[in-house]
Amino acid sequence: MISSSCKKFENEPEERTTETDVFDPTDKTGTLSTAYLLGIYSFLPAGFNRIDGDFLDAATDDAVPSSNRSGISLFTNGQLTAVNYPDNNWNNSYTIIRRCNVFLKNIGIVPIADAIRQRQVAEARFLRAFAYFELLKRYGGIPLVGDKVFALEEDLNVPRNTFAECVDYISNECDYTAANLPNGSAVIAAEFGRVPSEAALALKCRLYLYAASPLFNGGGIESNNALKSLTGYLTADQNRWLPVISAAEAIIAKNYYKLPTGTGTTAYSAVFTTKINTDIIFSKQSANSTVIENANAPVGYVAPTTSNGRTSPTQNLVNAFPNLNGSAYTGTQTEATQYDNRDPRLKSILFYNTVAWLGRPVQTFEGGLDKPNQAFKTQTRTAYYLRKFMADFSTSTTYSNQSHNFPYFRFAEVLLNYAEALNEVNRVEDAVKQIILIRARAGITAGTGNRYGISVGITQTQLRDLIRNERRIELCFEEHRFFDVRRWKLGSLLAGSFQGLKITQNGTAFSYELQNVTDNVFNDKYYHMPIPYAELTRNTSLLQNQGYY
Repeated sequence: MISSSCKKFENEPEERTTETDVFDPTDKTGTLSTAYLLGIYSFLPAGFNRIDGDFLDAATDDAVPSSNRSGISLFTNGQLTAVNYPDNNWNNSYTIIRRCNVFLKNIGIVPIADAIRQRQVAEARFLRAFAYFELLKRYGGIPLVGDKVFALEEDLNVPRNTFAECVDYISNECDYTAANLPNGSAVIAAEFGRVPSEAALALKCRLYLYAASPLFNGGGIESNNALKSLTGYLTADQNRWLPVISAAEAIIAKNYYKLPTGTGTTAYSAVFTTKINTDIIFSKQSANSTVIENANAPVGYVAPTTSNGRTSPTQNLVNAFPNLNGSAYTGTQTEATQYDNRDPRLKSILFYNTVAWLGRPVQTFEGGLDKPNQAFKTQTRTAYYLRKFMADFSTSTTYSNQSHNFPYFRFAEVLLNYAEALNEVNRVEDAVKQIILIRARAGITAGTGNRYGISVGITQTQLRDLIRNERRIELCFEEHRFFDVRRWKLGSLLAGSFQGLKITQNGTAFSYELQNVTDNVFNDKYYHMPIPYAELTRNTSLLQNQGYY
């Protein structure tokens, strides 16, 4: 007797979660749809050591990569192209945009409460707007796809929108999300890390800050108006500073986010190691760990406290810190006394020779434990290491897990944006008041008239320089300097020689010698990033930014 049987084959893995599973019309709790939304957060840029193991700030005048083999050097050695661009944000941002659009297209069929749906829709629209801004600040105008979810068979040749169109779109999205998200004061601890209303306002504040800045506000480098309109406004307009002021004042008026109490080194450090505090408006969430210490602390510490010293801050950054009284530092750069009576943030941000760490003095002198000069050993190139974002392990014997959530938006940045815009519309003394708040928290002494080192009668030009320097210090290694220098159209600051120290031990004393550690290149085309070559081959309607091929 012959028998036969039929076999059933799977068209796809049975365990695979499909779109219809996620957006289920019978799921009254919205479990999978909520998980899908929260999963989009994971695509937000990491921030810490994210470019070949280095901070983006290692491509500025604030730091150099400790490794000579780091890919981040492509930003500074004159070899940046559309093929070897090390910060390819294009694919990641459009992944966020597509996932948000999938969510927005389908969340309407999930039978969750209207209030929950309204908040989740606003979250998705914020994440999408944030992704568009991350693209805009790098490339200028990019294709706006609205709510569309493209299928493979559709025409994907979508041209770039103008800079102005992108600004308007992101701004409108910020308005919607700010009106439909809970204020920071209403976000419970268990949901910390989800977007509050103030984050949408902070994004709008930063968006207009960039739009009003010299590079984008009529100051484009392009040789033809068609391309120039993609990367900025064709003409300048001082009124573009006014929305910055309005957005900052809206955040301040909500009266939840503010500079935390306390002053000086400890208070500044705590902003980055205390998971929930009123300076952090929105940040990248991650589990407590020692990854920052392992990546960036001085290299002379071994298991279980192994440190890799990836980042070498420059002497140029050290020189930017004012004296304790707020006046500009003009003293020696070749003595240990240069660290005395300086802005207290310096000791929170930098390791330097002899400072205490894990129960011993840091040794960045030639041949010291933290600069052993061994072949193929990554070590500081400047005699400095990055300390920011770390807890105080000065007297500890080992690292312990700490909160390391990369900050996207801080109240301190809002105050600095506010000050910059106020000064640009010639409200100089109103701008001074915002800088005083920052400097008071930093631990600068009040001085005569409680002006924290800001001279009476300071001019708009003088205050502009002071505000820019204050941003450099307060926001260092938070991915602002790279873009700030560009939006100010001061690319020359990123060119030339940057300095560090060569420290020699003489018995119990040390001698300090200033030395050049790098010679960086900046071309005008670097004001904007190259659209990746792979995207140009996929979408033939895209125009490349000037100077790239």
